[in-house]
Amino acid sequence: MTLGLTVLLGAIAGFTIYLGLPFARLQNPPRSMQAFLNAIASGILVFLLWDVLSKAGEPINTALDTARKGHPTGFITLLVLFAGGFGVGLLSLVYFERHVIRRAARNTRSGEVTPVQLALMIATGIGLHNFSEGLAIGGASRVGAIGLATILIVGFGLHNLTEGFGIAAPLATGARPSWAFLGLAGLIGGGPTFLGTVLGYSVRSDALFVLFLALAAGSIFYVVGELLHVGRRFALREVAMWGVFLGFLAGYGTDLILTWGGA
Repeated sequence: MTLGLTVLLGAIAGFTIYLGLPFARLQNPPRSMQAFLNAIASGILVFLLWDVLSKAGEPINTALDTARKGHPTGFITLLVLFAGGFGVGLLSLVYFERHVIRRAARNTRSGEVTPVQLALMIATGIGLHNFSEGLAIGGASRVGAIGLATILIVGFGLHNLTEGFGIAAPLATGARPSWAFLGLAGLIGGGPTFLGTVLGYSVRSDALFVLFLALAAGSIFYVVGELLHVGRRFALREVAMWGVFLGFLAGYGTDLILTWGGA
């Protein structure tokens, strides 16, 4: 598959994140629906956290087998990148919230993270995750696995649709966002799929793959905590648990398509 066609299909896979974003423009949904949407976003991100950690562990475990044979350098490198990436992804958002978001929130009554800020955090975590997905698409195309690359594009496209809904869900609890903001959120979340596809076509690097997955895991872990905090305010536990359950199934179901295709 040529670079031009690979880039085009990678862009299509990333663009599908916009299909889930219009849910954010629901006007004044009932409180139970707000709780349900927030919980679905939580479920999707819980699955993504599990998925990211699982995928990051694969090259690390392979390097561990090599280390047992007396060549530990690769394993140590990947382990340091994973620990450092997770720490940066998690702690950067902690300090960003403390020094930037909380300072801006002093002018509001709640003093808490707003739905817009939370949506941007979710988009950032998903974008880091999608960069690694783009690497997989580009790598499969580069080695001539056209069927696999096509399945990956379809699968990641469906996967990104659910991720777009994960970004949109918190926005339904606040003021109606503009189309321009949704465009920016989609670019942050889906654009890295395109960038990863370009780089994956040219370079194969386990170190880069693990690093971006670890960054994604750290940021997603932080955002899940924020979403659960928001969910507790609704005090609708049954609705929330159904939402988490269905959100997790949505993420898992689209991932099964990728597994079926050999990803």
